[in-house]
Order: sequence, then C-alpha cells, then structure tokens
Amino acid sequence: MATPSGWEARVGRERAGGGAAAAVRAVVPPWVRRRSGRRAHGQEAQGDAGRRSAWWRGRGRVLAVLAALTAGLLAFHRAVPNSAGRLGSLLEAFLPWLGLVAVVLFALALLRRSAVALVALLLPVAAWTYLFGGLLLPASAPGARQLVVVQHNVSDENADPAGTARALADAGPDLIALEELVPPALQVYEKTLAAAYPHHEVRGTVGLWSRHPLSDTRLLDIKPRGITEAWSRGLRTVVHTPHGRIAAYVAHLPSLRVRASGLASGRRDESALLLGEAIAAEELRTVILLGDLNGTVEDRGLAPLTSRMNVAERGFALSFPAAFPLARIDQVMARSAAVADIRTLPATGSDHLPVAARITLSAARR
Repeated sequence: MATPSGWEARVGRERAGGGAAAAVRAVVPPWVRRRSGRRAHGQEAQGDAGRRSAWWRGRGRVLAVLAALTAGLLAFHRAVPNSAGRLGSLLEAFLPWLGLVAVVLFALALLRRSAVALVALLLPVAAWTYLFGGLLLPASAPGARQLVVVQHNVSDENADPAGTARALADAGPDLIALEELVPPALQVYEKTLAAAYPHHEVRGTVGLWSRHPLSDTRLLDIKPRGITEAWSRGLRTVVHTPHGRIAAYVAHLPSLRVRASGLASGRRDESALLLGEAIAAEELRTVILLGDLNGTVEDRGLAPLTSRMNVAERGFALSFPAAFPLARIDQVMARSAAVADIRTLPATGSDHLPVAARITLSAARR
C-alpha cells in the first residue's frame, strides 16, 4: 500500500479536527452557544464597568459629611455660639488649621476610592481659599509711602535682651513695639537701640522705639475690671513721619486660658473693647496698632479692633508659641492705611516670634 505524503497527512488531520468541531456543534444547540458567548462578553464588560463605577458607589458617605461639616465651620464660624465656653473664639483661634482636616479627608477619599467624598471636598477647599488664599500670594513690591514696623513680645524671662534688640534692629524697621518690658532688661533695650532709634517712649510694660520724633505720648487705660494690682499695658503716641503725623498705639491685652470648661477670654475681650473705643475716638486720621493682642484676627473677641482697622493682606506669620507656632497673636493693624504684608523674624530669647510688617500709607494729613 502506498504511504500518504506529508501534505496528504496534514489535510487528513485538519479534516479530522474539523470533523470533531462539527460534531461538537452538532451536539450543542445553537441557542446554548449564543448564550455562552454573550455571557462571556457580558462578564468582561461588567468587569470594566464595575471598575469604573467603584468610585461612584455609596462608599465615602461619612467622609463627604465630614467635608461638608468642615466647610460649614469655615464659612459660618461666626454662627458657632460663644456663650458656652467661648467655643466660637476657640474655633476661630485655630481656624486656618481646618485646612489640614481637608487634606486628611482627601487622603482618606483616595484610599476609599470615593468620588462622592472627593466632590464634597471641593466645599472646604473653596471656603478655605476664600478666607485665607490671599495670604499665600507673594508680597507686593515696596512703595514710596511705606513704613516698616516690628512687633515683639520680648518676654519678661528673656535671658538675652541685648541680642533680641540687635535682631530686631537688623530688620531695619522704622518703628519697634515691645511688650513685657521689665527692669533691668528695659535699660538694656534702651542702650542697645539708642543709636538707630533715638526716639522712644515707655509706659508700664510696653514701649515704642522710632527713627522719627514722637510727641503727645500718654498712657492708655485698657485695664479690665477685677485686676487690682498695678497694670499698665497700653500707650498712645504721635509719630512724625516724612509722610505726616501718625497715631501709634502699643498694647498688650490679657492672656487667654484654655480650661476644661472652654476658653477663658473675658478679660481679653473687655480690654479689646476699651482699646477699640480709644482708637475710635482718635482724632488723627491714620492710626497704627502694634501689640500682643492674645488673639487672631478671626477671633470675634477682637472685633472691636478688626471692625475698625485693616489687617494684613499677605502672610500668615504664625508667632506663638515660638517653638511650634500655631497662631498669630502678635498683630499689626492700621486705619486709613494698609498692612501690605506681614512675616515672622527669626526666634529670639522670647516665647513669641517677632513679626515685621509693611504699612502702606495713604495721603496723610499733616
């Protein structure tokens, strides 16, 4: 018998395979084959759709609620009552830090793969940007009608008053306001600053050093009721600048205490009210306030001041505590002038950081 060639053998195998497939098709009904194909295709499509829709499932609802709550606290912080434990002021003292809450929620939303939470996070981001975004913008260029001022609570426990004075003078300000001045450190500040700042006034524990002449200095009565000991923490003076006369106020408001019952700020608020009334009665058009006010500009306890004066347009300048600054309680404010920017200076021997600000003056009356 003749042996089939290689080509004939290959054709035979293909026919045999085709026959097997044909046999399978003959045994399995057509509607079963069509259903199996659709099922395989559908499972693949469902897998793709499932992966796409996983971000839009119900997960992350708690994160979305927390995001909305954070946005509400930022946008409506004034609605938080201050009657019980001064909770409103306590929230406002650390209001910028709610931005970190949004950052944490963003990380959790990514971890949970929740598009709902990510969309909800647009609310606190928008609220924080509206309140504080401008402070992150670059400072404007120096202008012709500007004063540079420095504000610093030097601490009555400062072990290096001479070094502190030199550090403040190195910033080249026109005015230096100091609080917690006590002997014998006061004599050291006077001696160290005398050459560059020949004009200075001190009342109680606050003082002002100036490159320009000072006049009409008086003690400010901002002492809260209930304090019986000697307490002099405010002064008012007139600075004769090249741009006209400016009323300068230096103040150190009472400290706050955080207790189990909440924030104790009654004395601070009372002192702020007295200071606000004094500034409202000031006859000179342009006023500059420098001081340790023991409150942030968002704190409603300082409303008697912030409602009458301009605050910094650029810069956070967190000043307290010096080791890990959490809030700016050292303030520079102005009336009929703008606080163009504010920044912190390097640490000194105090538990506060110094802050330096540029004041842009309008056309001042002489």
